[in-house]
Amino acid sequence: MNSTLFFSALWEQYANKTPSAYKVKSLLERENETTVYNDHIAIRTFDDPRTNIEVIAKPFLSMGYTEMGEYHFEAKKLYAKHYENPEDSDAPKIFISQLLTSQFSEELQSNVKNILDACEQTVFDKDDLILKGRIWETPSYEIYQSLQEESEYAAWMYVNGFCSNHFTVDVNKLTNFENLHLLNEFLKDNGFTMNTSGGEIKGTPEQFLEQSSILADKIEMEFVEGIREVTSCYYEFAFRYKQDNGKLFTGFIANSADKIFESTDMKLQKV
Repeated sequence: MNSTLFFSALWEQYANKTPSAYKVKSLLERENETTVYNDHIAIRTFDDPRTNIEVIAKPFLSMGYTEMGEYHFEAKKLYAKHYENPEDSDAPKIFISQLLTSQFSEELQSNVKNILDACEQTVFDKDDLILKGRIWETPSYEIYQSLQEESEYAAWMYVNGFCSNHFTVDVNKLTNFENLHLLNEFLKDNGFTMNTSGGEIKGTPEQFLEQSSILADKIEMEFVEGIREVTSCYYEFAFRYKQDNGKLFTGFIANSADKIFESTDMKLQKV
């Protein structure tokens, strides 16, 4: 699959799980934003050797992407890397995080291993694993709740599987919104609820990156025990500032990303 088709498939998979993404994109297009550029795509995974960052990164590396930075999230027990395509400034950056399962209880570790062990093992060798979605059988709500007690991230992975966790509007390339504050107000005026964990805007001009996001969509999910409501994916918005060398900052701020992760937390949906 060539890169254009791959990214198109990623978007379709993501947007089909995230009705808000279609709505936001349509609203921006109505504001004469003829092209909505994507700043970055975020992907979640487990640190199991079959599914870790290196496995998920394979198709992007084959497209010419290179590893650029790494990030540690001690409280959430996550590790991440980001990748950029040096040949295409409009290509989205790729942010891949993984759950550090060894830092959790034996119960969580056992659950994750059992989930992956139950899959057809050849699927982990596929270059398009990220497009496969949930590759294990119908989830158990009991296991979902057990994972959720320790990690919202783990619970999210269990019900959503392999997909883009979020796409991100490149606010710098919008023509009618000169900063993130104006865009946030526009989104709220149109009925969207922002993730306010750590503040509505995460990051500062001094850090060269400001980010915001709407809360994840909620979807009905079939569990062994019946239908329950869970979070799917969300849309993020990023505004980058020039560094002292005159170039836009292209990395990420761990403290800000930590709060952006919470856009999928079910507890925020209940506030």
